[in-house]
Amino acid sequence: MTENNSDPANPRDDENEAVSEDFASLFESYMPAMTSDFQVGDKVTGEILEIGQDSVFLNTGGKIDGVAEKSELVDENGEFPYQKGDRLELYVISTGEEELRLSKVIGATGNTALIHDAQKNKIPVSGQVTETCKGGFRVQVMGRTAFCPVSQIDVRYVENPEVYVGTTLEFLIERVEGGGRNIVVNRRKHLERQFAESRQAFIETVKPGDVMQGTVARIMPYGAFVEIQPGIEGMVHISELSWSRIGDPAEVVSVGDTLTVKILSIETAADKAGGLKIALSVRQVSDDPWETAADRYHPGDKVTGKVTRCMDFGAFVEVEPGIEGLVHISEISHVKRVMKVEDEVQPGQSVSLMVKSIDPANRRLSLSMKDVEGDPWLTVAEQLPVGHRVVGIIEKKADFGYFINLAPGITGLLPKSNIDLAPDPGAVDRLKTGDSLTVAIDAVDLAAKKMTLSVADTASPQTPEAKREDYGQAGGSKASGGGMSDLGQKLQEAMKKK
Repeated sequence: MTENNSDPANPRDDENEAVSEDFASLFESYMPAMTSDFQVGDKVTGEILEIGQDSVFLNTGGKIDGVAEKSELVDENGEFPYQKGDRLELYVISTGEEELRLSKVIGATGNTALIHDAQKNKIPVSGQVTETCKGGFRVQVMGRTAFCPVSQIDVRYVENPEVYVGTTLEFLIERVEGGGRNIVVNRRKHLERQFAESRQAFIETVKPGDVMQGTVARIMPYGAFVEIQPGIEGMVHISELSWSRIGDPAEVVSVGDTLTVKILSIETAADKAGGLKIALSVRQVSDDPWETAADRYHPGDKVTGKVTRCMDFGAFVEVEPGIEGLVHISEISHVKRVMKVEDEVQPGQSVSLMVKSIDPANRRLSLSMKDVEGDPWLTVAEQLPVGHRVVGIIEKKADFGYFINLAPGITGLLPKSNIDLAPDPGAVDRLKTGDSLTVAIDAVDLAAKKMTLSVADTASPQTPEAKREDYGQAGGSKASGGGMSDLGQKLQEAMKKK
């Protein structure tokens, strides 16, 4: 009885087995002429094997290699952008015994049977939009005029139909009637199918934290929508557009701008067109400026900034994108008492500042405008010493006296008791706010920034003692000669007349 098992020690058995395998492989190589793994309308991925003068040959992974027209694969500039080894996604438009015809879309010409095949197998067709018409567009498809409803030309709302006229786009054939005379095409479904594939690939390859580039598609009051892949949009909330405080997204971005964005989150949202809800950020692509603010700003530093907001208690000023400080109302001016912030600065105005303090942990920066100019009280001792006479302007009248402005930022008080000692108290009393008056400096308190004044007699010496004698404070007599003061003389004359 003969055994079928080969003897491992007999090399002829291995040779017979190898010959058998070679014969099977040879037989298999002739099978492509008999069968095909694909049908018309299938979408296949093929690797480029050879690039000829007019054709491109691809390995589709089946028994028959695919062939595509090179002219159908050129880019917008008419150049062929691929090389051997690249992988392409194409549609099967016909099958034969020796080749598989592939195409990106069905071209500009074709018979009625090919049109029906494209409709049945959902193969995209190339069409040129020739004009607008009632309810949609007229499109030249495979040598015939087709109709595309305006709602089916794009996945977005069409605001200006004219922008599509003259463009060559890809469509699906929706309906064919009258022997190919009445054709309805649909681009929206084709785009949605493409975008569904892109979305799935996006979900599988992209994750929160990734940084990528996108194009601003729409701007809303609450943020900007950015297309990060064809058919895939994310929203950058207004708070994530910039480290700076902004009131309108249009202040920093425009439609068509290219932005670098960071993906914050990706959520599926069945109620949202596209099926994805993607949160993006522009500002988080760069570091938070407050993290290094203490290295750049120190108390006493002089900086410039732009006023962003005016409040009752002060003005907020941005010294760099994302770094905003407060100028308290008391820090706006040395030379005047500020009652209303808007009277001194306006949003958008550029101002010079001095840093008073910085607290990065609490994101606080205290600023001063008046310290940049310097405190005028620092030079009062030299410019306005006690006993000095100066012409001032009545700034305010009160029951207890007058506030007199002597120089920018320097205001003193003329008490009511000193007005009564004036040569002509009635004349002083009749003065109004804004009128000038010559006063003498009686006392100065630099620490409290206060100054006491008296009405000066321009004919008397510039000393407090002499002024007091002139005003009758020393028993109604002058310091020399025992004569009466002007006030005493006037009183004596009045008594005589009476």
